[in-house]
Amino acid sequence: EVQLAESGGGLVQAGGSLRLSCVAFGGAFDDYAIGWFRQAPGKEREGVSCIRTRDGTTSYTDSVKGRFTISSDNAKNTATLQMNSLKPEDTAVYYCIACLGGGYCSDYGCYGPAENEHWGQGTLVTVSS
Repeated sequence: EVQLAESGGGLVQAGGSLRLSCVAFGGAFDDYAIGWFRQAPGKEREGVSCIRTRDGTTSYTDSVKGRFTISSDNAKNTATLQMNSLKPEDTAVYYCIACLGGGYCSDYGCYGPAENEHWGQGTLVTVSS
């Protein structure tokens, strides 16, 4: 069974930095994408960033461009989201997502079959003003 384990959330002041990590295990990770969604209180979940591990293709939502950087370590099936210049509006639960079978992140999850989409439990990021 594919599982994702997130770490690195916490409380930080505006302007500060946090690093989120996600480790994927329990499946075949030969061609996949891994990324992050977030859900703020009272808002819908939104895609933050995604990386295709095969070629390093990345994408970011406009509000985090220039501040967040996603990277992956394919040997360890790990993705990292470095978040700099954090703002109070970045406060949310951040969820790791893995899109197996050559998939990539969509606006709501993964492109492709539902069985290739896997989510972590989420980690809370709180940015104080």
